Amino acid sequence: MSAAVSSRPFPIGLIALITTLLLTTSQAMADDDTSEPERMGFVEWIVIKDSGVRLKARLDTGAKTSSLHATDIEEFEKDGEEWVRFHLPLDDHKDMDAPENEGVVLQFERPVERTVLIKRKGAPSQRRYVVNLEFCIAGGVHETQFSLTDRGAFTYGALLGRRFMGDDNVVVDSSDSFLADKECEYSPVDEIAKRNAASS
Repeated sequence: MSAAVSSRPFPIGLIALITTLLLTTSQAMADDDTSEPERMGFVEWIVIKDSGVRLKARLDTGAKTSSLHATDIEEFEKDGEEWVRFHLPLDDHKDMDAPENEGVVLQFERPVERTVLIKRKGAPSQRRYVVNLEFCIAGGVHETQFSLTDRGAFTYGALLGRRFMGDDNVVVDSSDSFLADKECEYSPVDEIAKRNAASS
């Protein structure tokens, strides 16, 4: 006894649905391949753009906003907008302790993005300016918000927080440092010092 074979055509709507599901699955798999997070150590080198200066930065998952060492912070108005001027002394941290760093101070001017109120245990709350800064890490250029504060008492002049890590798909290995495969171009401090002297 032979089985009967249906001659009815396969429903066009069902074919379209299967095709859509296959395409969606393929796209999701492709997206997963391209969204592999970048692994970095809890300390990495960063280079502040427009200055070429290289600093050690701590990657801190406990902080949301990044922060940068800044002294002599001064608010001023430019083109009707709120700006801030600040200094970055290069000899305030142990990672910048070469003799040629002594007395080298960089000056930056940036528009103020916002201000934040930082609550400190056992000390009065502190209001900080927040600016956008471009920097290079692991061979790639990024931009994120940095709060400006005197980090002279800390080991590292810069701290990168979760806002940067989330926006740029970074995971941190807290057991190791300097895991980045690629490096960023930077200027030696003696060159920076010469440029500062020539512009002053």
